Amino acid sequence: MAPGWHALLVRLLVVEDEARLASALQRGLQAEGFAVDVAGDGPSGLELARHGEYDAMILDVMLPGLSGYRVVRALRAEDRWLPVLMLSAKDGEYDQADGLDCGADDYLTKPFSYVVLLARLRALLRRGAPARPAVLEVGDLSLDPAQRAVTRGGAAVGLTAREFALLEYLMRRPGEVVSKTELLDHVWDASLDTAPNAVEVYVGYLRRKIGRERLETVRGAGYRLAP
Repeated sequence: MAPGWHALLVRLLVVEDEARLASALQRGLQAEGFAVDVAGDGPSGLELARHGEYDAMILDVMLPGLSGYRVVRALRAEDRWLPVLMLSAKDGEYDQADGLDCGADDYLTKPFSYVVLLARLRALLRRGAPARPAVLEVGDLSLDPAQRAVTRGGAAVGLTAREFALLEYLMRRPGEVVSKTELLDHVWDASLDTAPNAVEVYVGYLRRKIGRERLETVRGAGYRLAP
């Protein structure tokens, strides 16, 4: 556990139907100092998330009774903004996009590194649970994840699937510097060996469509979408 990280104050909900994995996660997270509750199916996970005072949830996609997608959609429809880290054996880029579009905050594919899971979880906890509107707006840019639509100043902007995913991630972090590594981790398929310059290429494509001045390069650090 990183120095100064007060995990004892943090309550987590793990919703996972694979009993061995759920138990391993519970033991590992408790060893880090977190308080952890476990649910083995979608309906009980949703009920606990609705009524428990949790700081974050680790949520499997394929669950009995109610899928992880439906669980997180139900929470967001009720304006419950509990941070959600989704776990899935599905590692395709569209599977990950579906998880984020339905309201999850992050997506990790199985098998995963426990060290990476902890790092992603800490990042979620640092960000907290601000309300996130269904349609993202930054300046004159508007992005609707459900409709896969983007407008600039009210005019439609045509984007490829990759450009859309890149813009969506940046619009969820307006004004923040986002590194190339973070963009590769969240926008590109983790199972593919993608060259770092792919980010530069797609940033260039995106600038032509939304305006070069909107997407700044922070030398040696990454990119920032101007708020």
